[in-house]
Amino acid sequence: MIGLFLGENQLPLEILKSLKKKKLKYFIIDLSKNNKFKKDKNSYFISIGKFGKILDLIKSKNCKKIIFAGNIIKPRLSKLKLDFKGMYYMPRIIKASKLGDAAILKELIKILSENKIKVIKLNTYNPELTLKKGCFTKIRPNLSDLRIIKKGTQILSGSKSLNHVQALVINNEKILSFEKRKGTKHMLRSIKKKKSIKNYLLKIPKSKQDLRVDLPTIGFDTLKDCKRANIKGIVMKANQNIFLDRSKSLTYANKYKMFVIAQ
Repeated sequence: MIGLFLGENQLPLEILKSLKKKKLKYFIIDLSKNNKFKKDKNSYFISIGKFGKILDLIKSKNCKKIIFAGNIIKPRLSKLKLDFKGMYYMPRIIKASKLGDAAILKELIKILSENKIKVIKLNTYNPELTLKKGCFTKIRPNLSDLRIIKKGTQILSGSKSLNHVQALVINNEKILSFEKRKGTKHMLRSIKKKKSIKNYLLKIPKSKQDLRVDLPTIGFDTLKDCKRANIKGIVMKANQNIFLDRSKSLTYANKYKMFVIAQ
């Protein structure tokens, strides 16, 4: 039995599809904003503050493996309704929240581990969602492109491990924007397009990022936003990024002469 902590966006749907295809038993702890998985008979809509109820459910299902997937909206801690276990663990979660969103996930994993529940990589049953090392488009990066990409990679790798920055847009002259709390879409749409200057999107895990629960994700909507931002190339990390809608996204990238690489 596999327990799924599921949030927003497309990734949870891909994981569910794979589990159903493989006929694996699962249940859902729905952490989406509006009870997104309510039609699934195996879904439970439980507030993260009801940690005792969550742990009881996991144990009643004889579940030893958990997957976190999707964008889990950070709740307003002051408005959470807590059960006894929630009151016990909440000070740790509040303390972690001051370090960043990734720190909250790390603390949740630690709490589950203390209760002998293992969190596994979110792409365990969907290895096809990651890219192997290489270039996946007809257009390939030249030496100048690779020099700029190297600069951007060094900057991202040096960012703090617990904050929300997983991406940046860079061109030959400077960093145009870092991903902020509002995400990659907001970052790309903030870029002022200049036809004479080509930009590059780098979206890769940080050096100390927990790859079990937090793999940077790019999909077809990202490609469309890249076109608006005059992006020449998209850079990901081999086996460490989720790439959704692969066929559709690569067809789009080829049409608009963007390269997609995993390094």
